[in-house]
Amino acid sequence: MSTPPEKRDPAAFLKAAIGRPVAVKTSGGADYRGVLACLDGFMNIALEQTEEYRNNQLLAKYGDAFIRGNNVLYIAMKK
Repeated sequence: MSTPPEKRDPAAFLKAAIGRPVAVKTSGGADYRGVLACLDGFMNIALEQTEEYRNNQLLAKYGDAFIRGNNVLYIAMKK
């Protein structure tokens, strides 16, 4: 018999991600990588040191970027 998967609190994950490198995938297919500066209850995201990728190809570098929450598919912490 296998053990049930560990439950994770999304709010705790997001709180822990602030100030750390993250990858944000959007519904438009873009992948933004940068340091998570802040986010709100609508999942609007502010990133610093942002780079935009498509198909793992670097398209642009931005200082600060704002990603509207309704475009966010997922957020992943980078190692």
